Amino acid sequence: MAIYQNSKELRDLTLGKTTEYCGEYNPNLLQAVPRSLNRDDLSLSQHNLPFIGEDVWYGYELSWLNSKGKPVVAVAEFRFPCNSPNIVESKSFKLYLNSFNQSKFSNFDSVEKALSKDLSATAGSQAKVSLFKVEQCPALAIKTSGNEVICIDDEDIAIDEYQYTADLLENAQSNAEDEIISENLVSHLLKSNCLITNQPDWASVYINYRGIKLNHSLLLEYLISFRQHNEFHEQCVERIFCDLQKHCQLEELTVFARYTRRGGLDINPFRSTHIKNAPNGRTLRQ
Repeated sequence: MAIYQNSKELRDLTLGKTTEYCGEYNPNLLQAVPRSLNRDDLSLSQHNLPFIGEDVWYGYELSWLNSKGKPVVAVAEFRFPCNSPNIVESKSFKLYLNSFNQSKFSNFDSVEKALSKDLSATAGSQAKVSLFKVEQCPALAIKTSGNEVICIDDEDIAIDEYQYTADLLENAQSNAEDEIISENLVSHLLKSNCLITNQPDWASVYINYRGIKLNHSLLLEYLISFRQHNEFHEQCVERIFCDLQKHCQLEELTVFARYTRRGGLDINPFRSTHIKNAPNGRTLRQ
């Protein structure tokens, strides 16, 4: 369990507490969580991060009223840079989006501007917001993995421990003199638990790397070790990235987790040594 779980910043959140829904636009519902909480635990400096990337969220339950009082619905894409000081706490995000339900806005652009302004203020860095009509959202088109992506879930392994264990990666590479390769891997077995509520979080995690070949069985054991681990989505992905870099010293590394949605939102953290923006497309789970 994360050592910062009882920090003041987390105790003050609405997450895990009974709340009432507000139907009138209210940006004050948004709450921030400092990224430094888990980054201090990982010995990461906010000003010298070992990765670039972003957190991509999709909102499936956004609605408001037009100037005539007629409801409008949209799918929203939110992109937050990974070097922003804060993450937006997910329950407060849901409450905030619900506050649009009975509020009037003249058009899509005015809603985008309000979302961008409020979310940027909460994250402490510029958030990019795009709204799509329900039948026209190319960012969420179903994307097949293709033959170039190897699913490691069929590895024949026995598991009897489900507590986070980074040391499983110590022997995840063969001889240091082995050739350098590039691989695109995916596992659909990543599960962690919410830091506050202990609700399960489910994800498909994509790991693209260049370096000495990783042992797929040990990598899968390591990912499964998160099964009873309590951290937010973004924190789990940064932990996976840092563990792989520490134990495997890869030349290039990208970790991208596509989490299933809860309460109309999904969160998709993307961290990479060399790629800034997460790709579009989703699986059937999102």
